[in-house]
Amino acid sequence: MSDLFARTQKAAEEAYSAKDIEVLEGLEPVRRRPGMYIGGIDENALHHLAAEILDNAMDEAVAGHASRIEMTLDAGNWLTVRDNGRGIPTDPHPKFPKQSALEVIFTTLHSGGKFSGKAYATSGGLHGVGSSVVNALSDTMEVEVARDRTLFTMGFSRGKPQGPLKNAGPVQNRRGTTIRFHPDEQIFGPQPFKAARLFRLCRSKAYLFKGVTIRWACDPSLATEEVPANAELHFPGGLLDYLTAAVESRRGVVPSPWAGEADFPDSQGRVEWAMTWLDQGEGFLNLYANTIPTPQGGTHEAGLRAALVKGLRAYGELKKEKRAATITAEDLFGGLAGMLSVFLRDPQFQGQTKDKLTSADATKYVEAALRDRFDHWLTGDPGSADNLLAFAMERAEERIRRKESRDTPRKTATRKLRLPGKLADCAKEGIDGTELFLVEGDSAGGSAKQARDRETQAVLPLRGKILNVASATTEKLRQNQELKDLIEALGCGVGDKFDIARLRYGRVVIMTDADVDGAHIAALLMTFFYRELPELVKQGRVFLAMPPLFRLQAGGKSVYAMNDADRERLIKSAFKPNQKVEVSRFKGLGEMPAATLKETTMDRARRSLLQVVLRPEDRATTNELVEALMGRKPELRFRFIQDNAASVDMEAVDA
Repeated sequence: MSDLFARTQKAAEEAYSAKDIEVLEGLEPVRRRPGMYIGGIDENALHHLAAEILDNAMDEAVAGHASRIEMTLDAGNWLTVRDNGRGIPTDPHPKFPKQSALEVIFTTLHSGGKFSGKAYATSGGLHGVGSSVVNALSDTMEVEVARDRTLFTMGFSRGKPQGPLKNAGPVQNRRGTTIRFHPDEQIFGPQPFKAARLFRLCRSKAYLFKGVTIRWACDPSLATEEVPANAELHFPGGLLDYLTAAVESRRGVVPSPWAGEADFPDSQGRVEWAMTWLDQGEGFLNLYANTIPTPQGGTHEAGLRAALVKGLRAYGELKKEKRAATITAEDLFGGLAGMLSVFLRDPQFQGQTKDKLTSADATKYVEAALRDRFDHWLTGDPGSADNLLAFAMERAEERIRRKESRDTPRKTATRKLRLPGKLADCAKEGIDGTELFLVEGDSAGGSAKQARDRETQAVLPLRGKILNVASATTEKLRQNQELKDLIEALGCGVGDKFDIARLRYGRVVIMTDADVDGAHIAALLMTFFYRELPELVKQGRVFLAMPPLFRLQAGGKSVYAMNDADRERLIKSAFKPNQKVEVSRFKGLGEMPAATLKETTMDRARRSLLQVVLRPEDRATTNELVEALMGRKPELRFRFIQDNAASVDMEAVDA
């Protein structure tokens, strides 16, 4: 046996030799492992390509060399970004004299003009991989550079030049860089750029830097009510303009936002901010570093939190308010609606996707800059300062009461559970009158959190379509994060660990978009409750919300329709004959204003709910139906469609 083992080991060693060691050259590593450079190959990664090219144009603008950027989305998934900056250098590169600097930038990783800080004082592109990565992951890229009154052009395919840099002749009154590219379907599949997402990206960049005008254009077939075919985006007020539009008419704790900007010492950068506090509903905090969104926060957020908490505590001490010492960041930031943007000379990010700022100095720079100005704002406007202090102390007292209370089963369950981070809990204890709304995605979750009754209604956003428990193994169910979050939020456990006494909410309301995808998500959730928590269904604690699909308006009157048939009925019955009725279609709960969502779907006095009922006499039939439609055997679904297709009312389906 030992001899056999020795021979096997020797054979394995001989089979693994130098010829098995691959050396990937050029941009081949990017095409082999795109996730290392853009975080994956999903929709987020696809749009990261657009962000990389736009960030380079923004760096020119922030450096003072460009005032205009254009982004155009054409039919066929072609994206063009143009700026009027200095233009990418086209002269031969000193280290690679046979190549132009432009070719080096687009074909060599870690090449660029932002390492030394000489060409750009602050920039978002730092690693020298953005342009080359986009080139590697595009089946076609075309670059035009207008520089020194001469136009240069060069083409690439999947990272490789399709010829040398060409001199296209003289040009007048034009300068800058134009990049047109088409994402490679070998990498991303047929998924297209989303016009709405790109338009929001352009708008956010325009808000972040007052000195730039961004012109947006898309093919007319891609335009919608929210996304115009053409737009010029320029916001002289910067972050304050964004904040004003974002909070609109929502009632604030302070009458006017706190906004400003400040330079860091020793020319290390600067910070801009705009923020207010909302009396009701959930706020938001958008964080940026060198115009790059940092959704996971980082060191600049730590500096902001320290400055605001210390400043408000100090103001409370000045007012001889002892309770101010109990204020934490959780109390002060719960109702905050704000924007914070820093510009740093040498920022450090977590990964190439730059979701989190890790620059250690950013904390002290931001805290020092904001603390002094926050103190001045508080003492200069005692009315606003007193309101903010009272607001924060009230939240602190509520937090302390909830923590100290231990006399109900619900609080016992809360103490034992680590509640999901995205759960917006309600204030009331016990299950009487409390509700948990399950919504699809953070966008819908944001609207629902604003529309809810904070006393009795909790909101848990779920990402995408949950696991189909009817066709998944127990191990997959146990590992699925979305279902784990849901089970933890409910508190009652599943299977052998189920205990109805530990249930944290009296009702569970499934609230999804009024479309096919929403219906599918609702079906998956109902399958989960039927299979894993049947007692909740038996007790009548599971409901379906009924959001409207249309809003009809005419003559100052508004009504809501659930579907096409309801829309036609209301046009005839709710309005005068021949009256022009404006019809708006809600594309999803995330696009619905919070006030409308509350009025139509969450307000107990006006909403409609469907109760999920499980009758004992139908148990066998229900089991067969769930297994056929949601189970592991596709042939059962095929047979169900064959047996029932002839009886389907297509007009009802369309409705």
